[in-house]
Amino acid sequence: MDLQHWLGRAADAIQEWAETFGPYEPHPALHIDDDRFAAVFEEFTGRLRDNYPFFHPSYAGQMLKPPHPAAVIGYLTTMLINPNNHALDGGPATARMEREAVARLAAMFGYDTHLGHLTTSGTIANLEALFVARELHPGRGVAYSADAHYTHGRMCRVLGMKGYPVATDDRGRLDLDALEDVLRTGQVGTVVLTTGSTGLGAVDPVHEALALQERHGVRLHVDAAYGGFFTLLAGADGPEGLPPEPWRAIARCDSVVVDPHKHGLQPYGCGAVLFRDPEVGRFYLHDSPYTYFTSTELHLGEISLECSRAGAAAAALWLTFQLLAPTPDGLGRVLGAGRRAALKWADLITASDTLELYQRPELDIVSYFPAVQPASLTAVDAASARVLADGMAAPDPVFLSTFRADREAFTARHPRTTADADGARVLRSVLMKPESEHHVERVHDRVEQLTRSHRPGALRV
Repeated sequence: MDLQHWLGRAADAIQEWAETFGPYEPHPALHIDDDRFAAVFEEFTGRLRDNYPFFHPSYAGQMLKPPHPAAVIGYLTTMLINPNNHALDGGPATARMEREAVARLAAMFGYDTHLGHLTTSGTIANLEALFVARELHPGRGVAYSADAHYTHGRMCRVLGMKGYPVATDDRGRLDLDALEDVLRTGQVGTVVLTTGSTGLGAVDPVHEALALQERHGVRLHVDAAYGGFFTLLAGADGPEGLPPEPWRAIARCDSVVVDPHKHGLQPYGCGAVLFRDPEVGRFYLHDSPYTYFTSTELHLGEISLECSRAGAAAAALWLTFQLLAPTPDGLGRVLGAGRRAALKWADLITASDTLELYQRPELDIVSYFPAVQPASLTAVDAASARVLADGMAAPDPVFLSTFRADREAFTARHPRTTADADGARVLRSVLMKPESEHHVERVHDRVEQLTRSHRPGALRV
């Protein structure tokens, strides 16, 4: 796609539409001289250079990448109109696009019925799911994995609910025996299951947790903000295929959150919350003396805690889904490339004498650390920090991130490591760009070089 060409077409299309409403003179208060703008724009673009190259496969750090050109064009085109998807009179076209895009997300998870909408983030989407949970189970708390996203503990405090962190197993997944111990107290009304933790990409056993739904009368909410689109690889042929059971089980859970601004190729912020039972919309009921007047249809603001939301986000997602659908043959191909890259790197690390896997990746997040002798938490932590810093400063840079593992979690996976500290940082790489599939060997070589440079007698890279 020629981005510049289509952005030009976008400006022309919106101008043609605007001209159908008759001429008018822009107010002089809004006028900015081109020379003045050029000077400020030069400073502005200069400041933007102080960023990491999220677009490049040498950036294998956090879960960051640029949106697809189709999403950029969809967003910027619609932004020239600037609709607000809170009410139909604020964005009639983009509200319809949002409903259609959300319906495709619901179908992706196997929901036969649904109520849902886009949000500005996974945090807000999870807040809404827990808000509904509170209304359905007043006075009861929320249980979630100790490795779940920190947003759940924060949102429990916001909502005045008690949060119950539950222990994880040696793969970072929710321990169902420990969970059942908590549920037996009768104090928990909702269980959060994570399909793709943001630290390690761990997938909780959703299918095994379904039995707890009836046994203890709890709601099951799935935080698939990061990993949700990996349902497209459930049962797929080839090395990228995932065990289908936890992903298929999402269809029987009460609610699910997914972030299109992660694996859905969208710009920030674009999250989504979906409820299996449309009747939960009653908890959102409110009135506005000036907002909902152009239609008797349901306005998106009537089923959302947020008010103003960018219609451009819905338009970008809708346009992207027309070209790269949320299906195995559409977006599934994009995720498959990142998954294969993670598995390839895991194999390279397993064969390496300088690096060691922290745990084998379940999705596209690889965790590893320098193989130090003698092996201790202190030495691993220091070596990981050096590789991280030196990688960014090197002439041929590579950009990584770190994950802090506590003593119990680390030694459960690597019992021969001396536990001389309360934890250690390990290196962590998110291979969410499909280009990583063709670049991962080069990144691996660079990380090995950086690791060797700190061994006794080695030359610095």
